[in-house]
Amino acid sequence: MSLPKVSPSSIIQISRIMRPDDANIAGNVHGGTILKMIEEAGAIISTRHCNSQSGEQCVAALARVERTDFLSPMCIGEVGHVSAEITYTSRHSVEVQVNVMAENILTGAKRVTNRATLWYVPLSLTNVDKVIEVPPIEYERKQLEDEGRKRYDDQKLERMETKERNGEFIVPVVNPEQYTVGCSQSSLIHLVGPSDCTLHGFVHGGVTMKLMDEVAGIVACRHSKTNVVTASVDAINFHRKIQKGCIITISGRMTFTSNKSMEIEVFVDADTLVGDTEERYRAVSAFFTYVSLSKVGKPLPVPQLVIESEEEKKRFEEGKGRYLQSKAKRQADTQSLTQQ
Repeated sequence: MSLPKVSPSSIIQISRIMRPDDANIAGNVHGGTILKMIEEAGAIISTRHCNSQSGEQCVAALARVERTDFLSPMCIGEVGHVSAEITYTSRHSVEVQVNVMAENILTGAKRVTNRATLWYVPLSLTNVDKVIEVPPIEYERKQLEDEGRKRYDDQKLERMETKERNGEFIVPVVNPEQYTVGCSQSSLIHLVGPSDCTLHGFVHGGVTMKLMDEVAGIVACRHSKTNVVTASVDAINFHRKIQKGCIITISGRMTFTSNKSMEIEVFVDADTLVGDTEERYRAVSAFFTYVSLSKVGKPLPVPQLVIESEEEKKRFEEGKGRYLQSKAKRQADTQSLTQQ
């Protein structure tokens, strides 16, 4: 696919070697670590672009991450290369497309592990509630701009629909039965400190996504009792900013299982700790998909989720719909590649 014509400053690459503390006990790098690297690259390129013209200085804040598939696990000792490019700009938002490659530094072999699309909004450094106008990019063809505008309209509509669905909270279950939603559901509580935050004093999107992946991984492990890896992440929507000093609760629960995969719903709720009486609010939400692996990295069957209520049945059917839609898209993409 042809991309819009952009200046060299609108294309960047960051790289780093994967360390033991980036990975799980099997040596596979956590999906959250990769997501954090992706967001860092997106934040750099979009902030740089939004400050490329004279005017009020700003920092780009993550608003949404489109669905991303983990095509291949990254391992300890490999170098992760994250390349990011701006592919569309609206008046107040930036679309960044990111590719991730893993390099074996002993052999030089490289492979693609991830592709992702992120949306950023530039916020004024002096007034965090003020959205700055984005400098436009130049497109090689009008068609590319039209396609970008359609992606922008689609993600904006879905963000609004997702925000309207939020509001439910996870309630602990006493003595849950095995393989039920209550048996594997998990929560993590985190105090937002300065190292988690941007120049504005609000949490980095990458920090939040890493914590979300950690909780989703715990849920998947509790359900399958095996080693698990992130297979994909559905669209991650950032509904509201999270300020330094807040307490965030990251909650995850199983929504759907196929023969070889598990879908986990994860959401982040924020509580202000000092100086504000605002009640807890939903800040971020997403669906993570995990697969179960043997000790030698082969896919294992997943225990089927035991449904106990009408609400759980509804969530299961919705998850099944997302699973079938994703499966059909993968098959169509594979067929398209074989025909080229």
